[in-house]
Amino acid sequence: MIIDYKEVNDLNRYKIMSDTVVPRPIAWIVTEDDGVINAAPFSYFVPLSSNPAVVIVSIGEKEKGVPKDSLHNILKHKKATICFVNKENTEQVKLCANNLDKEDSEVQKYEIEVERPLNDFPPMISSTQTALFCEFYQKVDIPGKTTPIILEVKKQYIEDGRLDERFHVHVENVGRSGAFFKAMVDL
Repeated sequence: MIIDYKEVNDLNRYKIMSDTVVPRPIAWIVTEDDGVINAAPFSYFVPLSSNPAVVIVSIGEKEKGVPKDSLHNILKHKKATICFVNKENTEQVKLCANNLDKEDSEVQKYEIEVERPLNDFPPMISSTQTALFCEFYQKVDIPGKTTPIILEVKKQYIEDGRLDERFHVHVENVGRSGAFFKAMVDL
């Protein structure tokens, strides 16, 4: 079967792509604006290059013509902290997918513990095993309702004991596998 994407509506095209390019890590992006900490999950997220160390995430609209809070905050402050989801915080990240008003914080509303190991970046989710401290690198202009942004990784937190002597990271991330979350660990 060959599917012509011109003949598939946006929602069904999203479903086909989301169920095909799997598993994908979930970027649990933490940003700040006017003292409000925003924590939102994004599954259209992948590494792009290691030199420069950049990742790309596609962020949709909150409503027609209104960017999601994460995109607004990144473009305004040029900083984001990307945390990764594991079995301990899967339920919290699902709650963070709910649409809140800009002045409401997912961290406060859902009582998610955060810590700030670096003063010049948004805080990280305390239960994450690894986090990327990023600066805005570039916005990619494409037609449609999503805005891909490239973030440069400046620093990374790795929980003690998860980086081996050969620089391999051993985390128990949960990723998006189509419509479902799956643990991405060795069996």
